Amino acid sequence: MQDTPRIEAIDRALALLIALAAAGPLGSSLSELSGQTGVNKSTAYRALSTMRGRGFATQSVDGATYRLGPAAMSLGAAFVTPENLAESLHPVLVAVSRASDELVHLGVWVDDHVLYIDKVEPARAIRVWSSVGQRVPIATSALGRAMLAARNVDEEQQKLYLQPLGAERRVTAERLRAAVRQARRRGYSTELEENEPGIACLGTAIMRGNHVVAALSITAPSERMTSRRQVELAELIRNAVPPLLPDGLSLMPVGG
Repeated sequence: MQDTPRIEAIDRALALLIALAAAGPLGSSLSELSGQTGVNKSTAYRALSTMRGRGFATQSVDGATYRLGPAAMSLGAAFVTPENLAESLHPVLVAVSRASDELVHLGVWVDDHVLYIDKVEPARAIRVWSSVGQRVPIATSALGRAMLAARNVDEEQQKLYLQPLGAERRVTAERLRAAVRQARRRGYSTELEENEPGIACLGTAIMRGNHVVAALSITAPSERMTSRRQVELAELIRNAVPPLLPDGLSLMPVGG
């Protein structure tokens, strides 16, 4: 910040906005916000009043505390719509597909399924029945398992995502629990012929802070998805993806 031109009023307002976000639902008093940001009380009061008028801050009934307003929170929500994610993360899919020479999918959680919102095909052909707009079960997809792991869905709730599979499901509750535990430990999930015969996938979740916004997967014929290949692809993702992610997004942690 030392070497960049600044507009002081905007800089102070942004500092207050960041402090409000850090305060969480309990909020902060004017004195606390002033102390944290270095903005004097009278200036902070005027800035917060302006932010209240725009919906970027709210004030408790007794006037003692300020909280982050709905307008500020809606900015992040607008950024992570499926359409915006598909556009902003498409270069990531292209890079991973080229580096792995495999099919790459991007999906989001919609109801009890994963919705494909983008895909990039490799130069070599792979016979997989997938398309943008298609939905696949959370329980049988690497995308879904990565999101279950990253969202810390407990083992009892995980059973709910087996229900859409019906009586002929190939995944048991214990198999799903084991897959999610493994994904949390390794930072990536796997699915071996449980969604489509002859096809295997490796996936990881994409986060905004502690919130899951999407998941990315690499798909290949099951004979190619050996244990060694899984490790290679996981390392490829860890090395290639983070520098390409938009600011504020990250991969699910290893050992989370």
